[in-house]
Amino acid sequence: MQEHTGAPLSATQPPGDGDVTRTRPRARVLAWYVIAAVVVLVVDQASKVWALTALEGEPGVSLVGDLLGLRLIRNSGAAFSIGDSMTWVMTLVAIVVTLAILAVAPRIGSARWGLALGLLLGGSLGNLFDRFFREPGPLEGHVVDFIDYGGLFVGNVADIAIVGGALLLLWLVFTNTGMDGSHPQHAADRRHAKEDTDE
Repeated sequence: MQEHTGAPLSATQPPGDGDVTRTRPRARVLAWYVIAAVVVLVVDQASKVWALTALEGEPGVSLVGDLLGLRLIRNSGAAFSIGDSMTWVMTLVAIVVTLAILAVAPRIGSARWGLALGLLLGGSLGNLFDRFFREPGPLEGHVVDFIDYGGLFVGNVADIAIVGGALLLLWLVFTNTGMDGSHPQHAADRRHAKEDTDE
């Protein structure tokens, strides 16, 4: 006779199946992070190659009147042509930011956080690629900018991703959404409501 010392194992649920179930949502979250970063990086670099080919020597192309256009520049500063003459400093800052985003990746448990940080990572890598591989040389390469916002500043796809990721990040913080997707305040409210009901 077999002695039963615990709950029997189901034929359809092998040992460790719970770990696999928990891993699947985690994989989907990281997929948002990786896919967002890769898409931004590829689109950014492809658009820069196009801009260098199509806009070199052109005075500018109007898209929406005086509000939006295309104008090729090589930016030695930060995003949106800020911080000229400090190229190597901007490069070091971009490296630190990129490493920080990579460091927090293991803590991501929410698809929205994955998307936000993926956008930031892709944008940071897009401009960092220019710093290393474009003229005049490593750490001092000029970023290719070509989206002209009414003459106020000129940016690129990486800049758009960085701003979009930052805004999404601010929204997540403002709505008290944890990196694991939890809402501590909502959980506390439900707990208090349950306590009141029990009383």
